[in-house]
Amino acid sequence: MTHYLLSIYQPDGDGTPPPEFLEPIMRDVEALKAELREAGAWVFSGGLHAPGTATVVRVKDNEMLTTDGPYIEGKEHIGGFTVIQAPDLDAALEWGRKLARATTLPIEVRPLQHGSCG
Repeated sequence: MTHYLLSIYQPDGDGTPPPEFLEPIMRDVEALKAELREAGAWVFSGGLHAPGTATVVRVKDNEMLTTDGPYIEGKEHIGGFTVIQAPDLDAALEWGRKLARATTLPIEVRPLQHGSCG
């Protein structure tokens, strides 16, 4: 089985949506997580803090540089992710479609390189 990263793209903006908008989405996400677990496809998942909490570390001219904030400014950011295992890309894309429906957000589906999950 191949592992796939399902990245959740969130628009930049004003914090957390109101409960009446967010609660049904979170219910759908939890139901999908249960479905993934039942199917044996779920590996792990996590939500990320806002992009402003990021710190970028890089080496330039043998010097370590540390910068606050995201590496790239944009109109959206990765707000969370799920790692799944699936027999092929078609199966991973179906899980990505289900996650897009649950979150109402764009989902990037990308295979992990062999051996990168343990």
